[in-house]
Amino acid sequence: MKRNILLNPGPATTTDSVKEALLVPDICPREQEFGELTQAVLNKVVQVVNGESTHTAVIFTGSGTAGVEAALSSVVPPDGKILILDNGAYGKRAETIIQAYGIPYRTYRMVWGDYPDVDAVEAIFKEDGELTHFVFVHHETTTGMLNPLPELLELCRKYEVDSIVDAMSSYAGLPIDMRELPIDYLISSSNKCIQGMAGTSFVIANQEKLAKTAEIPPRNLYLNLWGNHSYIEKTGQFQFTPPVQIVYALNQALDEFFVETQAGRTARYVKSYETLLDGLEKAGLELLLPKSQHSKLLTAIVEPDSPGYDFMEMHDYFYENDITIYPGKGAKQDTFRVANIGEIDYRDMLLFNKLLLQYFEEKKIM
Repeated sequence: MKRNILLNPGPATTTDSVKEALLVPDICPREQEFGELTQAVLNKVVQVVNGESTHTAVIFTGSGTAGVEAALSSVVPPDGKILILDNGAYGKRAETIIQAYGIPYRTYRMVWGDYPDVDAVEAIFKEDGELTHFVFVHHETTTGMLNPLPELLELCRKYEVDSIVDAMSSYAGLPIDMRELPIDYLISSSNKCIQGMAGTSFVIANQEKLAKTAEIPPRNLYLNLWGNHSYIEKTGQFQFTPPVQIVYALNQALDEFFVETQAGRTARYVKSYETLLDGLEKAGLELLLPKSQHSKLLTAIVEPDSPGYDFMEMHDYFYENDITIYPGKGAKQDTFRVANIGEIDYRDMLLFNKLLLQYFEEKKIM
């Protein structure tokens, strides 16, 4: 099978064995066999972050945004209020979801590419005693920034505010240990660092906090967190029709994660990142963020100020060579972005570096 090197932030390049897991006999998703598979997947999803003793997973058919909307619309009570950290497109998307449901909120808004000021967040908590929840993105792929997860969680603990963490593009890529980081609700999907196929998202919820959401009047049906959780607990099945083959592929991807181990996967990603940076330095390119803020999963690169540079033309050059790169998304400087997640390694980044230098030499950009 032809192999494409996806350097976008997901869906990511997958193994042939994950692709092959899609090819299963047709099965009714109400059969016990598929229910057992679903339960196994949910258990493994929680095991990735060592949350077995405290957390449970609720799975949805839909992209990562479905999981974010499920959490945000389901966990804030009518008399609650949520603080939103907006320092990228996905913090902004959380605000858009909250606005659509008419949930009381407050936004800590920043220039996309600026690092969160933990003291400023604490000042908001001190000032606004109505806040009950706090949502923020762990790895903001708008810029490649890794937001300060431990420090923000400590504020949640100190001010008795429930944490909702969008870990869409950090889950399974970076170590997250629920025994050390007591996240109340962590959200991710099947198609990024876990290296499955797009089509499911999930919320890993603290069991005690999730049980309390049963008392919140539902704001929706399909994406209601408690409704989906209680149904699968009673029946062992998705509440609504699942993407059957995608679940088989996710199960395979989870098994492959545990074989590689979290340490192994992170090390592979980091080596790819370091290889990428070597190439960017040789090409004379500037990084949007200081290295101390990098996730090492995606890098935002300032677009060169050269008459020979055109992103779409460069994209097409790489695409013709089976590599996909990604445009910027409204950061404080114009950028293009290169991710190093998925079933790739440093050799793929060496190829990217080689093609980048060739393209720059042809277009006299250097």
